[in-house]
Amino acid sequence: MTPAEMEKRIVRYGDLQPCKTAFIDAHTPGSDQKENFTIIGGGVSESPDQHVHIGIPHGFNIGAAGQPPRVRNSLHDHHTAEAFFVLSGRWRFFWGRWGKAGEVTLEAGDIINIPTGIFRGFENIGTDYGMIMAVLGGDDAGGGVMWAPQVIEDAAEHGLVLAETGKLYDTKKSANLPDGVKPMPLMTEAELAKRPEPTTADVLPNHVARYWDMVALADKKPVLVIGEKGLLRDKPGFEVAFITNRSASEEKHSHKVPSVLMPVKGHWRVDWDGGSATLAAGDTMSVPENIGHSVVPSMTGEAALYHIVATGDPAGHTWKG
Repeated sequence: MTPAEMEKRIVRYGDLQPCKTAFIDAHTPGSDQKENFTIIGGGVSESPDQHVHIGIPHGFNIGAAGQPPRVRNSLHDHHTAEAFFVLSGRWRFFWGRWGKAGEVTLEAGDIINIPTGIFRGFENIGTDYGMIMAVLGGDDAGGGVMWAPQVIEDAAEHGLVLAETGKLYDTKKSANLPDGVKPMPLMTEAELAKRPEPTTADVLPNHVARYWDMVALADKKPVLVIGEKGLLRDKPGFEVAFITNRSASEEKHSHKVPSVLMPVKGHWRVDWDGGSATLAAGDTMSVPENIGHSVVPSMTGEAALYHIVATGDPAGHTWKG
């Protein structure tokens, strides 16, 4: 593969195309300034305006959310895994029926694999625009988003109606539900009562990994962060590894499926049979299957990178093994 061909599989941070109308809370005060990015896969956007950078199926989706300070993403859930790592800023993740069951604050490089079956949201509590990167299980990302009932009700008061088909209609722009199409039904009280309300003590030990702990653990070889034998034990259909300047290797390797490289710190040189490219923090690279490649820092200093590859396990609920 030539460098020009490979460049088409690299999404540079500066080239990301945001969508400000991706979800039902796009008009809700406090959430109306957030930006959604679909980097690899179809994502879960409810808007036809969402730009997809790389549509090649990988067994998972890669996305991102960018938000100014004090802007939040409303309480929602997915049928498959949703893991976030912080690229920049300081973020509060919260969860539960009303977002009060528990919360954790994450900073650059930290990662959270939020359990399925609970509503979750997040807020930029830093002083500058921040970005978090997301991995969603499955090629169809779990079939969409499930919203807490109050989110759907608040959105309707500000002109956005979600159809049962998963498509958004903006009544402020005279876009009404078509004949025969009903609004997305709210979860019943019986359904809501079945949803767990884990505390921070439940979530923190099993679903959060801190950047500096991973740096220490990856001193000699990459550390498996999410996986059957990972720091965060799960089988979401993909594995996430963490590599630093001390555990990177110039020895080439390949995978039978496409893999993804996502630097969080420093600059990285990717070499393959046919060329090389340099990645910076915030860039995303899809490496084709069966192509020998290596990835090492391209300069001295702090460097860390997340590596994601599909495992073939079915995407679904958080593993209880």
